[in-house]
Amino acid sequence: MPIAACIFDAYGTLFDVGAAARRAASEPGAGAWSHRWPELAENWRRKQLEYTWIRASAGAHVDFWQVTQDGLDWALERAGLGDAPLRERLLALYRELDAYPEVPEVLTRLTEAGRRCAILSNGTPGMLAAAIGSAGIGAALEAALSVEEVGVFKPDARVYGLVEARLGVRPAEVLFVSSNGWDACTGAAFGFTAVWVNREGAPVDRLHGRPAHVLGDLSGLPELVARIS
Repeated sequence: MPIAACIFDAYGTLFDVGAAARRAASEPGAGAWSHRWPELAENWRRKQLEYTWIRASAGAHVDFWQVTQDGLDWALERAGLGDAPLRERLLALYRELDAYPEVPEVLTRLTEAGRRCAILSNGTPGMLAAAIGSAGIGAALEAALSVEEVGVFKPDARVYGLVEARLGVRPAEVLFVSSNGWDACTGAAFGFTAVWVNREGAPVDRLHGRPAHVLGDLSGLPELVARIS
């Protein structure tokens, strides 16, 4: 079946989740912790995701901004960094994360080829609006769908169901693109044609679905869409 829409995860797929810690580490005053930013960024991201999974399975939903703060607090404590101004700076930078370098051109090429493009994300509407605006990619996106519409995080099927409910596109017509291996797998299990953006060369997750395609970054996506449509 032809691809009717390209649906993107946001964080880690379009937006570089390590950018906040990397930028803060390069600013004046970073000092002793500046060389430790990769560890801080990794722990922040890991806890952020773990908390979404635990809250989804426990039925204890809070929004992604709260989870993002909770993950950061854990990562800062782990690093022995109790600096309140640093916490606030990192959170401010997270709201304006850099897009990966290839993202604007890829989205432009897809839309110029007549492809519908949208985001499906754990992020809150406010977080997504801020990141999209900062990256300057809003003109290429038809919608930014947030899990807040259903009150549960990925990989709950109700989240993936938002695509058909909001855009009128059946799962078999969706190319779902995520850098999170688990998300690509569960999106595939839902019925999407899934593309895993495997930026780190990791093994495929052993789950109940498997991505149909694997890319090292997004740059080859327009050619892939043209080939399979």
